[in-house]
Amino acid sequence: MVATRVVNGFGWTKDQGSTHTADMADAEDLKKPRKKGATIFGYPISIFFIVVNEFCERFSYYGMRAVLVLYFKYFLKWDDDLATSIYHTFVALCYLTPILGAIVADSWLGKFKTIVYLSIVYTVGQVIMAVSAIHDITDTNRDGTPDNMTFHVALSMVGLALIALGTGGIKPCVAAFGGDQFDDSQEKQRSTFFSIFYLSINAGSLLSTVITPILRAQECGIHAKEKCYPLAFGVPAALMVVALLVFILGSGMYYKAAPKGNILLEVCKCIGFAISNRFKNRRSNIKKAHWLDWAEDRYDKLLIAQVKMVVKVLFLYIPLPMFWALFDQQGSRWTLQATTMDGDFGIMTVQPDQMQTVNPILILVMVPVVDSVIYPLIAKCKINFTPLKKMTVGMFMAALAFVSAALVQIQIDKTLPTFPSSTESQVKLINMMDTTTTVTIGSETLNMAPLSSSEEYLTFKEPFHLTVGATTHVISLEKGTRNTQIVFREEGNVSTRTFLDIASKPEQGANAIRFVNGFHSDLNVTVGSLDTGIIEPYNVSEYLMVSKGNPQFRIKNNAGECVYTQTLGFGSSYTLIIPSDFTFANCEQSIKAVMDISPNTVHMAWLIPQYFLITAGEVVFSVTGLEFSYSQAPSNMKSVLQAGWLLTVAVGNIIVLIVAEAVELPEQWAEYILFAGLLVAVCIVFALMAYLYTYVDPAQIEAQFAQPEPEDKERKKSLEMEKRELRRSQNKRLKSSKAPSPLRSRNEKRRKVKLSNRPSSMLAPSSPRKDSAAKESCSGPT
Repeated sequence: MVATRVVNGFGWTKDQGSTHTADMADAEDLKKPRKKGATIFGYPISIFFIVVNEFCERFSYYGMRAVLVLYFKYFLKWDDDLATSIYHTFVALCYLTPILGAIVADSWLGKFKTIVYLSIVYTVGQVIMAVSAIHDITDTNRDGTPDNMTFHVALSMVGLALIALGTGGIKPCVAAFGGDQFDDSQEKQRSTFFSIFYLSINAGSLLSTVITPILRAQECGIHAKEKCYPLAFGVPAALMVVALLVFILGSGMYYKAAPKGNILLEVCKCIGFAISNRFKNRRSNIKKAHWLDWAEDRYDKLLIAQVKMVVKVLFLYIPLPMFWALFDQQGSRWTLQATTMDGDFGIMTVQPDQMQTVNPILILVMVPVVDSVIYPLIAKCKINFTPLKKMTVGMFMAALAFVSAALVQIQIDKTLPTFPSSTESQVKLINMMDTTTTVTIGSETLNMAPLSSSEEYLTFKEPFHLTVGATTHVISLEKGTRNTQIVFREEGNVSTRTFLDIASKPEQGANAIRFVNGFHSDLNVTVGSLDTGIIEPYNVSEYLMVSKGNPQFRIKNNAGECVYTQTLGFGSSYTLIIPSDFTFANCEQSIKAVMDISPNTVHMAWLIPQYFLITAGEVVFSVTGLEFSYSQAPSNMKSVLQAGWLLTVAVGNIIVLIVAEAVELPEQWAEYILFAGLLVAVCIVFALMAYLYTYVDPAQIEAQFAQPEPEDKERKKSLEMEKRELRRSQNKRLKSSKAPSPLRSRNEKRRKVKLSNRPSSMLAPSSPRKDSAAKESCSGPT
């Protein structure tokens, strides 16, 4: 699965998951004087290191994730439900840890150090994943299967935990760190940088989703050749090493803003205090217009008003996880669905995990088409297609995608064989003799031509009788198994032997091929590097897992050698009968092929409609949802909404985890219908919430708190009038005191003469308190 990497008007993508955007670049930091770095065409050289780092990191992450669910199923041997559960647990962690990364970067380490330290953790995790996929480490018997699976599982879980911490932790930092490299005079360059930045995200993820499945499909190993998961994980690990080295190489050129604190923590503290204060006053008669108003004892009204707007949008986020629960199954259930289909597109063979590339390819095509064609046409039709209505339509289209997936699954199920339950066993008969033989098995009587088999497997719950000619055998088979019973003549007597068959579709689209030797001497069969070993007369070889195509089987003994070619598709199983009259000169005509499991016949192209629907839903849901959220949030709290948006993705993946483990449905198509039904129900709830929602203008609300309230204006006006009256009365007193009488004038002159005749030593310093009192007596009270 490839997540959305759509650039919206706010310079943010779902993939990047940043809790800092270009809009959130701290204005104070940008205004601080900074040392001018070297530039190329007006761009800081430092951004080129950041872009290369992002390309390599996204290649690493999506390359590893593309093959992850198949690694769980085919290497660790987990069933579909467990593989799906662990996959979605990992994705959920990747969308929870960005919140932690943002807090660490803003409050403690700063963006640069957070990126470096967590990238080291990330790289170590990728290397551990690559090592965990090397089967030779514990393959002591050299059969291609690890003998200590616990060791590989433990390494895988440690690796995934480190990767989740690393990739999630740097998500909120890299884009914002790139934005920090520009100053206020470089707005145009900053905008272009973000376009290039998100192009690198798309390029890295798209290329990795194409390349790593090809690497996985290769065969590698020291002793036994198996699917090359070490290479599929090793290349992303190498790209992560390159990403880290490139980023550190540009260290001397970066502008590194100091940590300033995280607004998300402030919002959480405000909400927590409001709840706590409301609980403390639960028995009081005090009434508040809004429950957040209980935070007024500690926080200013502007912050509370901003938190109210954020909470209002976050309330609309409650139904959204259900959309992501469906969307992220592209990398789990839909990939597993593709393993049971035909990937032959003529000019190329598509691997099941490569079908995930359909999503980003459609994204690149549909975003401009929807923005430039669909939305303008809707506007011309005078339809009020509001953002919340768009999101509702997106959710409904995702539900339709899962209905389409269910219909495809029903067609796939029709082509799958019916395997025995835990209380049943199945058997197929093969007549190895050169004459027509009548066989009675249970209540069935079959007339079998030479070198032929029964058309279908017969199912039994109890031991049954097998009669060939005059000989009757009692056959008891192990429950839950498929078997082949061969009938042959040895030294003039009719005999039977039972051999165990595979009881499931061959894994990874391979074909299970085995040989029955009816020849009178030992034979050996090889195809490529695979070898059956010695096949004794009237025995069956081990299964060889052969890829699609026209493989050439070399059949040989000491007397000769010949080549037999069998055309193979995806996921079939054949038993090839070597007859008693086999000759090396007539190899192709001598061997008889019996199909035990038919190849996949439903083509992978039938998956494209469901990918189209889920991508169309994503375009009108994800991009619109973020733009709506930003338009309804205060300018300084966009990071809070991004944290909430990422949380909905994480919760959506947890929903898949719960359903996969808790809900046991007999058919996969029923689970698809269940998810579609749940999303439709949630879609109806969201539509009602959207209908009741009132759009606001955050800037207008914030402006109200920047001006005095009406009651404050009246109080201020009253105080000004009182001050004016007091000033008038003081002026009148001052004027009256400045008009001296004749007697007072003569006394003043006498006092001055006396003072001038005194020696200076007799003049005591005046007291400040008395001077103050004198002034007060002259001018009146102030």
